[in-house]
Amino acid sequence: QVQLVESGGGLVQAGGSLRLSCAASGRTFSSYGMGYAMGWFRQAPGKERDVVAAISWSGDNTYYEDSVKGRFTISRDNAKNTVYLQMTSLKPEDTAVYYCAARLAYSSVYYPRPRQYDYWGQGTQVTVSS
Repeated sequence: QVQLVESGGGLVQAGGSLRLSCAASGRTFSSYGMGYAMGWFRQAPGKERDVVAAISWSGDNTYYEDSVKGRFTISRDNAKNTVYLQMTSLKPEDTAVYYCAARLAYSSVYYPRPRQYDYWGQGTQVTVSS
């Protein structure tokens, strides 16, 4: 079992920046040759939960949804069991609840779909004002 806790959300003006963190506890990030691939997702009111970015457990492969490419950066520190989402040049349409998710993975693969994940955090609100 893995427990995930997001932090770092808040209210920011358009053009501003935020850094989200997702701290994992429970099983270690890597054991027995396996590790946890991680993803950041977001859900705005009345919309489906969509991928923002994903990262392999080794950290060497990443994926970004088109609208955040060049603005957001996903990274991880396995020694701290933490995954980050650095968000810059924020836009009002980035407003949503942001969730991190984890799944056990054998190889250096990322997973861009919500249904591919087994563990979820409780979410953190990001609001971007115009």
